[in-house]
Amino acid sequence: MFVEIVFAGLPIDRDEVEEALDSAFGPDGEITGAGSGMGRCHLDLEIEESLDRGLALERVHSVLAGLGVQEHATLNVSD
Repeated sequence: MFVEIVFAGLPIDRDEVEEALDSAFGPDGEITGAGSGMGRCHLDLEIEESLDRGLALERVHSVLAGLGVQEHATLNVSD
């Protein structure tokens, strides 16, 4: 599964979010890209297909909520 996480007005450094996601997913997920510009930034997260889609997205939301940035994020999910 591929998850593009787009942030608008991110109040912390994007690298902090990347490190938290790396830690939360370990070998089950990998940040494969990132970018920023025009007041927005994004992270591209590839998640192992063997993980349950709902549980994987709950994990993403949990990380974002734990960092206090969930309200700044939009998730674009594809298979």
